[in-house]
Amino acid sequence: MSRCVNVCALVTCAMVASFVLNRSSGAEEGQIRKLGLIGLDTSHVIAFTDIINAKDAEGVLAEFEVVAGYPNGMPDNPSSWNRVEEYTSKLRDKGIKIFDTIEEMLPHVDAVLIESVDGRPHLEQARKVISARKPIFIDKPMAASLCDVLLIFRLAEEAKVPVFSSSSLRFSSGFQAVRKGEAGFGTVKRCVAWSPLHIEPHHPDLFWYGIHGVETLYTIMGTGCQTVIREAENRVVGTWKDGRIGVFEGRNGYGAEIEGSERSGSAGTYEGYKPLVIEICKFFKTGVPPVAKEETIELFAFMEAADESKRLGGQPVAIDQILAKAQAEADKKYQLISDCQ
Repeated sequence: MSRCVNVCALVTCAMVASFVLNRSSGAEEGQIRKLGLIGLDTSHVIAFTDIINAKDAEGVLAEFEVVAGYPNGMPDNPSSWNRVEEYTSKLRDKGIKIFDTIEEMLPHVDAVLIESVDGRPHLEQARKVISARKPIFIDKPMAASLCDVLLIFRLAEEAKVPVFSSSSLRFSSGFQAVRKGEAGFGTVKRCVAWSPLHIEPHHPDLFWYGIHGVETLYTIMGTGCQTVIREAENRVVGTWKDGRIGVFEGRNGYGAEIEGSERSGSAGTYEGYKPLVIEICKFFKTGVPPVAKEETIELFAFMEAADESKRLGGQPVAIDQILAKAQAEADKKYQLISDCQ
């Protein structure tokens, strides 16, 4: 019975009838839209707040203000709990109102950034925001499992609440130029993308930090990966359905090398948080996610397939199998949630 109650807590009021952008919270055209932060255990909350609340903010950034925050920390993850106090204090010094619960914060904001550095509580946190019908950006990783990623998208769609998740690497100009066909590479035949690969034991290997390089890879390659092979601890090779090859490597720095039909070379590098923050604010204004859910879902399937291939000693793993398994898990979890209502 306790398990039923705990799971029920994930989706109270998830089946909302409709969502009208910018009206659910009372935001009117011309007013500054108020943003709330969930999870004050990452440097992102300071960096994002400084960008949005800057006195010289221009364009869409000038239409928003971070006004509230709710601290969160995972006691079994030192990268989470040992930074909450510091970042909460810094936000208070910036004039951000700190609330004791998510529920208390939500009436005071128009949209929410889920910033908890650990992906495990994201589903529960997103459930509360969805029930309040607030648009959501979820920082990386969107969740600590593909199953939870699927559930978040399902609950948000049923409630007609816009949501997206992304690493800041996606919006670096060089990677975007390749995606748009403006970098002169022609058709991308092969891409090797990299980022550091720090591992956290409560997440699949690539979810914690390798996601930055995988996000770069998918920005350039798009969807369509069929099989994944974990060739080494720090090297994952994907084969796309049209024969293209996408490689993630764990190494210092951020970047990508392209082999194209017209030329080959570097695709760019990391350009900071501001390009992502601009996209987040555009999303909160329009309700249109800049990253399709299908791409985010496949990206997480790629990372889970990398762990499965590792478990199998480097054998190829089909993305479709990973997706089917996660969907079955998500369906069971969703059904249990529904039965508890």
